[in-house]
Amino acid sequence: MKRKKLLTVLLAGALTLSCMACGGSEGTTSNTDGATDGTATEAADDTAADSTSETGDKLVIWTLSNDLIDFGKRFEEQTGTPVETIVIEPANYPTKVQTALLAGEKEPDIIVGEPKMLEDFYDAGFFADLNEFGAQDYADQIVDYVWEVGQDADGIQRAISYQITPAGIYYRRDIAKEVFGTDDPEEIGKLFADYPTILNTAQELKAAGYRIFSSDAEMNVFSGDSAWVVDGVLNVDQSRIDYMDLCVQLYQGDLTAYANQWSTPWYQAMAGEVPILTADIQNYADDSVNVWDAEQFAEATQGMDTTEVFAFGLPSWGVLTLRDNVKDTSGLWGVCAGPAYGFDGGTYIGISSNSERKDTAWEFVKFCTLNEETADWWIEYSQGDSVSLKSALEKHKDDANEVYGGQKLYEFWLGQAEGIDTSKVTRYDQAIGDAWGNAISAIKTGEKTKDDAIAEFYDVIESTYPDITVNR
Repeated sequence: MKRKKLLTVLLAGALTLSCMACGGSEGTTSNTDGATDGTATEAADDTAADSTSETGDKLVIWTLSNDLIDFGKRFEEQTGTPVETIVIEPANYPTKVQTALLAGEKEPDIIVGEPKMLEDFYDAGFFADLNEFGAQDYADQIVDYVWEVGQDADGIQRAISYQITPAGIYYRRDIAKEVFGTDDPEEIGKLFADYPTILNTAQELKAAGYRIFSSDAEMNVFSGDSAWVVDGVLNVDQSRIDYMDLCVQLYQGDLTAYANQWSTPWYQAMAGEVPILTADIQNYADDSVNVWDAEQFAEATQGMDTTEVFAFGLPSWGVLTLRDNVKDTSGLWGVCAGPAYGFDGGTYIGISSNSERKDTAWEFVKFCTLNEETADWWIEYSQGDSVSLKSALEKHKDDANEVYGGQKLYEFWLGQAEGIDTSKVTRYDQAIGDAWGNAISAIKTGEKTKDDAIAEFYDVIESTYPDITVNR
């Protein structure tokens, strides 16, 4: 892709990020709620364009994730190298990086990206070649799919992540025993084997007085079991249609609690009983209870029927989300496989191609991703994040997570990571996925028929990406 064309894509917002890229840690504002620390973000808005230009070994980091605040502090403590970490809102991040690097700015030294944005960043030449620093010597030390995502189209290593982010189903063990007679992860995984089975599971749970999910979008993290674009052609395969049908049936069949992901009741469902909302509330036709304040929400929903929610579909960083929200249900959770190998997010760290401190920056990349002592520290400090360093995962494979009934989660996540196919990730995923989500919403609410919604989806893709062939 030529640079001029690439910039149009960046500015058009095709790289808009999921706010739920990865978990934060104690001591910083958690990213699991979709927000970054207000002070850090405000500082980024004020100073990102003209960050300090001092020479020397000071390292300047631009990041989407508060995690790198903690990594930066630890790197400074252990090496004596001053570190300035600036956290930028995900929606603004691509434009800020693009503006700075194309203007020839020497800072930041460290830049990051999520899988959905990396391909365009690589093509723009924003990330330096890590092979020049000997990166390939470490290829077998990182989980395979993470290493692959960090490579450009020519196989040159541009970035490395300290995380693996495979998807799983987080479920209530106590409800599983009551309704299905077992809480064994392998047996519960069979209840989520495919979309028709998930629908049957939802109906059985409703008959027992529960709801399978808070929202009807919990399987989105598994829906990308094929690439949206193959050889320049839009690819809407049967699994996409099946996912659409499931979302519509969950919604129209009153099989969820009608909460929206990342909303107050969605989080509250992790701790126990929540009100069963209405379709109008979920689609914001009735905005009376869409409030963040827990007390206001409780007052607004007083008198509504209530339920308990069985499961959530999240990447491995979901352990941090639940950690902060399960309250009295701690210890009652388990994790099992979903209907496909999915993954989402992950902070991939690289060196800005304009940096004048590339050697120091490479030391930071290695410190975050290839240092077993750092990985051990991060596992403990984050209280459950899954690292990408194979030796650390092997060392901690028998660690029992008490929130999940003593389950050995690192062993589970590594197994899920081994099934991830990175060829299914394209630069178009965010924009096309959002358009597909809009089509699903139009169908489930009765705004459009299925045929009309899909036809409009095709129209949107053709107008947004004229270089993609759309076969209707």
